[in-house]
Amino acid sequence: MKYPVTKPYFTDEEMELISDSLDSGWVAQGPKVAEFEKKVAEHEGVAEGVATTSCTTALHLAMVAQGLGVGMDAIAPAFTFVATENAIVMTGATPVMCDVYRETFNIDTDELQRIVETEYEEKSGRLINKKTGNVLWGFVPVHEFGLCCEIDKVNALAKEYGLNVIEDAACALGSMAGGRHQGAFGNSSCVSFHPRKSITTGEGGMILTDDHALAKRLRELRTHGSTVSADARDKGKGFLLPEFPEAGFNYRMTDIQGAMGLAQIKKLDMIIGEKRKTVSVYNDIISRKIPGLIPPVEPEGYYHTYQSYVCMVNTDVLGQSSIEEGGKFRDALLQKLEDAGVATRQGTHAVHTLGYYRNRFGYVPEDYINAYACDRLSVALPLYVGMSADDVECIAGRIADAMNEMKR
Repeated sequence: MKYPVTKPYFTDEEMELISDSLDSGWVAQGPKVAEFEKKVAEHEGVAEGVATTSCTTALHLAMVAQGLGVGMDAIAPAFTFVATENAIVMTGATPVMCDVYRETFNIDTDELQRIVETEYEEKSGRLINKKTGNVLWGFVPVHEFGLCCEIDKVNALAKEYGLNVIEDAACALGSMAGGRHQGAFGNSSCVSFHPRKSITTGEGGMILTDDHALAKRLRELRTHGSTVSADARDKGKGFLLPEFPEAGFNYRMTDIQGAMGLAQIKKLDMIIGEKRKTVSVYNDIISRKIPGLIPPVEPEGYYHTYQSYVCMVNTDVLGQSSIEEGGKFRDALLQKLEDAGVATRQGTHAVHTLGYYRNRFGYVPEDYINAYACDRLSVALPLYVGMSADDVECIAGRIADAMNEMKR
């Protein structure tokens, strides 16, 4: 049997709601999107949801609306999907990277504080980059793989210095820390509905916020800067085009996607619950039978949604003396598992090792050593609704066989 790394979970309801949308003739952004926004916001315990074409455009839109731009810095983790830093670049601002914790894959808040306090100086009430002269706008922490970062520490540091925070929660819809859902930590947060996420609209994203004025501005900016939405215009004088007081973007989700999202959001808690059950089986088997892998952690007080089940190669147990040696072992392991019918992935990127950032800023892998280790040593294993304990046993058996063969 072959195991994909993930697959979305659908029932007949998705097709029924999409058919309703097609039959209505309204397939661009409209009432289905508005209802989907409301349902997602309600689930996460926030006031407003603003749907977009992707999490990347959600991040870009939120950044523009909150004043990030040319001559400014935004600090983000070095281990994340490249879209986090790309969105910063799209505003004209400069991404400043911060290392992560290997155990959680999330931003190292002690290192974040060190960067603020040593690489910036206060002038006229603003923090100025000592090397470039850029103004520090704020932070873009990531809740990686469905585990919230130390957001209270991030927020406390931002408050101390009067900085902004936008949370990249692409993987984290439904995740919690301290009993609060992501999106309810006092900042705008951006989620993804890509097929690898817990629920999907094909592509798509959403900004969650309790700030009604910000939500209004986000809706205007995502529709070319229009002050009147298409569905609102349809209820009034639909023959008159709206005013456009500023240049905006076309970041609108379609009602076809909104219809799919309405079916999916009803399943979110079930999907997360089923994945967590499978994770408990994985954790038990790996801890007992595969010492060469380190399973992901869930710190006390956190609720991990496991968008992906990401382990780390245990270089100490395997007797590997360097990240590079461990990385070669990891790559060979992924190939053997692929050959054995088990689809895998590395967790995500160390962004500073990617071409654009490496060439623009002159980074070397050791600049953010934990991010580099996570890049080279991480292994995402199959996780999706419908997996049984027997499936996990089978996958674990193939991993053990592959590792044993490689150690000979």
